[in-house]
Amino acid sequence: MSDVTQEQVIDYLSGLNVLQLGELVKVLEEQWGVTAAAAAPMAMAMPAGGAAPQVEEQTEFNVVLTGFGDKKIQVIKEIRAITGLGLKEAKDLVEGVPGTVKEGVSKDEAKQIKEKIEAAGGTVEIK
Repeated sequence: MSDVTQEQVIDYLSGLNVLQLGELVKVLEEQWGVTAAAAAPMAMAMPAGGAAPQVEEQTEFNVVLTGFGDKKIQVIKEIRAITGLGLKEAKDLVEGVPGTVKEGVSKDEAKQIKEKIEAAGGTVEIK
């Protein structure tokens, strides 16, 4: 065995690009009879600088009514209270599920709306 240190191996691997690392993983898997499924996607996802990719946190949400169960009237009343719609418009929204109740609201407001509608008997998705 040669006198290669762990540090030298790490330095060498750090100099490889993503494609080269992917090829190396495949060769080692075949030669050693192992699978590096968890390690390979992590290596592939890292950008060239080695820093983790930045993911923007969603700040605006849409509240979508997906059903009204057997309490349609209570759900219509709650939709009217939340949106300020008239009776006909609220009824049309409830009967036309899925339908957007509110758009571009904060996470907290979306949760509050969902809780109110679910308490009235409806079902809601936050997108």
